[in-house]
Formats: sequence, structure tokens, C-alpha cells
Amino acid sequence: MNDFSVSQKHYLEGFASGLAALHQFGGSTGTDVPSGPDAVHFAAQQRTIDAGRKLADQEKWKRAEHPFDAYTRLKDQAGADQFPKPDDNFRWRYYGLFYVAPAQSSYMLRLRIPNGILTHWQFAGLAKLSAQYGGGYTHVTTRANMQIREIKAADAINVVEAVQDLGLCSRGSGADNIRNVTGSATAGIDPQELYDTRALAREWHFHILNERALYGLPRKFNVAFDGGGRIATLEETNDIGFQAARVANMSQDEPQIWFRLILGGITGHRDIARPTGVFCKAEECCSIADAIVRVFVDTGDRTNRNKARLKYVLDGMGFDAFLERIEEKLGRKLTRFDEAQVEPRALCDRSAHIGVHPQKQAGLNWLGVALPVGKLEVAQIEGLSAIARDMGDGDIRLTVWQNLLISGIPDHRVAEARAAVEALGLDWRATTIRAGLVACTGATGCKFAASHTKEDAMKIADYVDARLEMDSPVNIHLTGCHNSCAQHYIGDIGLIGAKVAINDDGDQVEGYSIFVGGGYGENAKIGRELWPGVKSEDCLDKVLNLLRAYQQHRTDASESFQAFANRQDPDELKALAASLSEAP
Repeated sequence: MNDFSVSQKHYLEGFASGLAALHQFGGSTGTDVPSGPDAVHFAAQQRTIDAGRKLADQEKWKRAEHPFDAYTRLKDQAGADQFPKPDDNFRWRYYGLFYVAPAQSSYMLRLRIPNGILTHWQFAGLAKLSAQYGGGYTHVTTRANMQIREIKAADAINVVEAVQDLGLCSRGSGADNIRNVTGSATAGIDPQELYDTRALAREWHFHILNERALYGLPRKFNVAFDGGGRIATLEETNDIGFQAARVANMSQDEPQIWFRLILGGITGHRDIARPTGVFCKAEECCSIADAIVRVFVDTGDRTNRNKARLKYVLDGMGFDAFLERIEEKLGRKLTRFDEAQVEPRALCDRSAHIGVHPQKQAGLNWLGVALPVGKLEVAQIEGLSAIARDMGDGDIRLTVWQNLLISGIPDHRVAEARAAVEALGLDWRATTIRAGLVACTGATGCKFAASHTKEDAMKIADYVDARLEMDSPVNIHLTGCHNSCAQHYIGDIGLIGAKVAINDDGDQVEGYSIFVGGGYGENAKIGRELWPGVKSEDCLDKVLNLLRAYQQHRTDASESFQAFANRQDPDELKALAASLSEAP
């Protein structure tokens, strides 16, 4: 082996591992009975091969060597200050590490923070790690999570292990795994909530961490628990959503609060999770989610990455047949209620994630802090941590709206906490535009993005706020690519990055296609395209004049932008906006 290069050795090791796996599972005949936690995945892969279909490259990489069996090589690469080849770039995402070249010649580390809640000292610890190993800042994500960026190859292991020292982890936060578990941001403190989701998110989080069979799925997977609080959890955008609901006419020995099961959300593919008719008790959520994932392991597409999400299993199999498979896994029937028996849920408050709001605990409040499209500098993290420690209950609560809440602030300390936030260069107030502004990492840190979304989002906010005072909530989402991490399809106005031709020679500039009329919660809807391929600088005027048209032509002040946009013919809406055109 000494005559081979490192890459050749790596190839031979993987090839040998693949042969061993093939032998273990009976080769192409599949005659041997698989064993071990990875057996179900090998068996699903083998069925694909036996059917004469070709595995996707990622499936081959998983088959050749499971990422969790390659930790030593990850350490060796860090020791040699080397970034990974494509196969290991995929594998290291199982540890939360994303090599994001060519956007940045560095790693990004994505964490796991169940229900988005961490302690003040964990939050401060992440500030220290981002200063020591990263670029001196973090991003709050649309899964109520955090990312550390600009990590050197040599620090890959250091940062993964240091995060674990904080009582956090990054295991399975990328690649074909179950992503960060989201729950209600105000769980346990919300006067409106039906159920405190913290224990449910924690149970599912630890179930995932300790069940290796739930890694290496056909594709990534999202699960969310919504307790019916004032801040939307966006559970309808997840593969599995659990919605707390009150069921009427239950006997005394049955719970009043159940969880409605919804399935198949993936807004990047223009689909929102749909009700199944199934309801479950809180203590059943974890086992039902486990069964759903295992059916997905058995039936998901291992050949086409674009069709490998749960949505496509449901499209092909149908909901009824899929639920039958879940019942087979569980060994029992699922509970179903007629929706007429289920009480309507209270509406979300689109401004509850910003500013001061009373908790259900008398005399205490949560303070929602506006973050500029989710970005936080080290000094700001440290300052917010100190506010939570000294003036609150010690918790930091991240939201799916790319901001955070500080909970447990006594009435007599609210003014002090607000002033402390302002002293950090942040604010607890936001215009309606900034409160509903969501943007993915964009081309600054993601190789897939066609545009610089975070920067363009701030330009839009500055441009609109300088020219128009909005009197009703509006969500503007900017996403850089088809993965739709910022969920542009559910924004009142959604922008997806695009390269825009500027002449007949093939020259292109950054831009966006613009969508309108999307929504979430009780108004869940996929937006429709209004303008394809608009140059970035021209988007400023397009967005401004859409909002002007809304204010001038809505039926009354109670009509939402979504309702206004969806009652207009697209050509009429474009004409209204064009009539108000103002050059940027």
C-alpha cells in the first residue's frame, strides 16, 4: 500500500468496504439476513440494485463506508489541515461540518438545539467558539438553530468536540439525516399555548441521537412540534408536523389535548404538509415519528436525489397506504378523529417574536430581539447571554424567524433589558418589513446560491423603510437556490436567486424571480411567480411598488397582503405595481 497515493488508498478502502457490505447482505441475491442498525438501509439499497436501478452517488458513499465509522479519518484530515474530497464532504455533514467552497474556503458547523432553547452559558460558549475557531459571528437559522462559519480545516475536530463540551452537539445536522427538532418558541411560557413542546422535542432529539438506524435516510428529514402558541412554528413546512389541538367530547380518562399528524411538507418543492386524519397522544408522538421514518427508510428513492423526500413517497403510495405501513410498524391502529370534533386553534401573532410580551407566569415577560437576517457578532452574543443570565430566567430561545427571545424578565427589569439590547447595537423593535424579513446564507457562504440574499434583504429593508410606512405585517423571504432554505414560497413576497441575462452574449448578473401570495399556519399556501429573472437592483423597486399597490388598493385596513395579492390577476397586479414605479 505504500506505493499508493492518499486518494488511491482512500478509494481502495471504500471499495473494500463496499465489497464487504455486499457480501454481508448476500450480494445481488439478497439471500443473507441483514443484521445491525444499518441493515435496513443496506437492504433498501440492495432492493434498488436488484431492480436494475443505479444508486445515487451519496448512497454509494454511505454503502462503502458509514460516516460514523470514519471519525479517525476526519481527525487525520484535520491534523493534516486538509479539506475533504466530495465523498468525505458528504460524510462529514453527519458531524455537522459543511465544506462550503467555493463560496468560502472553510467549514460551516451546524448545531442541534432541540426546540431552539439553550442556556445563557451555552450561548456564551458558542460566542467563544466562533471567535476561536470561526469568523467571529454566528447565524440563527430558519430551524431555530445556529451555525458557526469560516472554520479552518485544522479546527474541524476542535470545534465539533468543543460544542459537545458545552452540552450541545452537531451530530446528524446535515446530509441524509433528521435535522434539528423545532418546537414552539414560547413553549412553557405562552398564555395561549395548548401544550408545552419542550419535553416532546427533547424526547425525539435524544431518540434520534441514540438510534443509528435513523441516520442515512434516502434524504434529509424535518420534524416539528407546535403547541398552539402565539409564535408560528411553521410545522406545515416539515416532513412530519405535530399540531396540538383540543378534541371535544372526550371521556374523563382520555386527554383533551391531542396532536394532529400532518405529513409531506417541503415548500422548496411547492408542497405543504397535509392532515392525515390521525391524532395522537403526546406520549405517542415519538413512536409514531419513529415508525414514519422507518417506512421512509424502506420506501424512499435511493436513485434520484430530487425525488427522494417523503413527499414523493406519499405522492406515489398515497396517504392511506402509507398510514397502513405505519400501523404495520407500530403493530396497532392509529387514532382518527373527525375534524368537526376538533376545536379551532387560536391564531398566531405575527409580531409576537419581536418586543415585550407577558408570559403566563405573572409578572414575567419575554423580550423578542430583532437580528439582522439572523447574524450575530461575538460581542452581541456575549451581551445577550449576560442579559438572559442577569435579568431573565437564563434561557435563550431561538425562533424559526431568525431571531431570539429572552424569557423570564420581571416587569421591573424590562426597561433595563431593552436598554441593554439597544446598547449592543440590536433592537427589540422592528418595522413590519424587518420583523418579517427572512434570508438564507446566500452566495456569501453557500455554493448553491445564485445571489447574495442576506445583503440584498437588508438593501430591500433599507429601501422600503425609507419610502413607505407599513401598517400591517408582511413577510419577505429571500432564498438563494432551489433548496429554499428561507422558504420563499410561503412569504407574502418571496424571492429566489437567479442568474439574469443582460445581453445576447450570455453575460449574466445576480437577480431573483419574485413570487407573491404565499402563507403559513391558517393561511398556508404556496406563492405564485409574478416576475421571473429580475436583476437584484431592480428588485428594490418591484418590492416597494407591490407594497404601495397593496396599501392603495386593498379593500380596507384589515385585508392582508396575501389576500390582496391572491385576489388579483397576475397581469393586473404587475400593472398596479408598474404604475407606481420609482427608479432605485
